[in-house]
This record gives sequence, C-alpha cells and structure tokens, in this order.
Amino acid sequence: MKIQRHDTKSRMSRAVIHQGVAYLCGQVAGPEARNGDIAAQTESMLARVDALLKEIGSSREQLLSATVYLKDGSDVAAMNEVWDAWVPEGYAPARTCVCAPLPADELKVEITVTAAVSE
Repeated sequence: MKIQRHDTKSRMSRAVIHQGVAYLCGQVAGPEARNGDIAAQTESMLARVDALLKEIGSSREQLLSATVYLKDGSDVAAMNEVWDAWVPEGYAPARTCVCAPLPADELKVEITVTAAVSE
C-alpha cells in the first residue's frame, strides 16, 4: 500500500495521496486577501486549491468532495457566487458547507477537498 505525502511538516502534510485519491489539507485565503471580504477570501482560497491540485497532478474537473467552513453563515450567498464561477460546469463535487470558528480572527472561509489524481 503506497501513500504519498506532499510538503510534510511536523503537524500535517499539504496533501496525502492514497489509491488515486488526494486529500488536501484545509486551504484559506493567502496573506494578500486575509483582510478582504468573503468574495476576495474565497477567490484567494480557491486559487490556492488550484495551485495545490496542479502540483499533485489533479484539477477542478477531478474534485470528489469539498467541505466549506464559513465563519459567518450570512456569507454563504457571496461565497457561493465565487464558488459557482470556479467549479467547471458538470464537474461539481459532493459538497458540505458548515459554520464553524476558524483558526484566525481575520479568516472568513476555509475549505478541504478530496480529488482524484491522474495516473
């Protein structure tokens, strides 16, 4: 059983791949967007997902599932607007969206995704 870990530190790996499925660690907005509104943070966060998917040999079209964590439920419509523009038509993953405290006060959204990896 082969398990690949990418960018592993003492606490976590940015991605773990097992049997053709990649499990990405939680992604948040980059430093440039952390003081922005929910749309700016969502765009930045999803750009980071894109970069990590590309790094491991996957893409938006290979998403299997996503869990979105919102600090404030009133941001769901604005977040969904960015999400809907980002997900390729016909490739929407299974998705859950929940309200939860986030690890830093300025963060409004975080996401974890699983995706198939091209072989």
